[in-house]
Amino acid sequence: MSRVLLIDDDAKLSGLLSAYFKRFDFELLSATHPKEGLELLASEAPDLIILDVMLPDMDGFEVCRRIRKQSAVPIIMLTARGEVTDRIVGLELGADDYLPKPFEPRELVVRMQSVLRRTVTDERGANDVLSFDGLKIEREKRAIELDGETVELTTMEYELLVLLATSPGKVFSRDAILNGLRGIDAQLFSRSVDILVSRLRHKLGDTAKQPRFIKTVWGSGYTFIGPNT
Repeated sequence: MSRVLLIDDDAKLSGLLSAYFKRFDFELLSATHPKEGLELLASEAPDLIILDVMLPDMDGFEVCRRIRKQSAVPIIMLTARGEVTDRIVGLELGADDYLPKPFEPRELVVRMQSVLRRTVTDERGANDVLSFDGLKIEREKRAIELDGETVELTTMEYELLVLLATSPGKVFSRDAILNGLRGIDAQLFSRSVDILVSRLRHKLGDTAKQPRFIKTVWGSGYTFIGPNT
C-alpha cells in the first residue's frame, strides 16, 4: 500500500479522499497546515505528496521549495484557478504534476498512479548503468552522479534525462517528450518541457549556449549529445 500525504487546509477534503483512496490501495495521511505537513514528511516518509497552492502562513509554492531541498518525493500540486502561471511556477519548483480544483477524485487517482509508475524501475533488457563524459545514470538505483558527485533529481527530471539519454542523437519534439513523460493527459503545454529541460540543465551544470549533454535543436526540440564512455 502506497502512503500519500495531503497538505490542504480544507479538513473535509481528507475525509472525502481517505475512504476513496483505500479502494485503490492508497493510505492517506493529512495535514491542514504547512508546518504540520513538513513534519509528517520527515517522520512518515510518504510515497507521494498532494500539495495545495493556497495554504495559511506559507503558500504551496514555498512548501514545494522546502520539500525539494530535502526530498525528491513526487509532488502533485492542486491549483484553485488552474492558471498556466501557477502550473509553470509549480513545475519550476520541482512539482511532478498538477490538477486544478475542483477535481474528480478518479482523475486524481489516475494521476497519482501515473506519477508513482514513473518511480518504479522495470528495465528488462535495458542497460542498468549509462555513462556519458562524467555523467553516470544507475537505473536500478535511480541514482545520478556527475563528475563523482550525487545529483538529486525530481521524478520528472530523472525520467526526462533517461528518455533523452537512452537515445543519444535522437531529436525529441516537445510533444514526444510530453507523451513520453505523462502517459496520460498529453494536452499540456510546450512551455512545461522547456521548464523541465532548463531545470535539468541547471542541475547538470549544462547551458543552452554551451551544451554538454542536452542540445536544443531549434524548431524541432531537444537531443542528448553526451558521448558514451
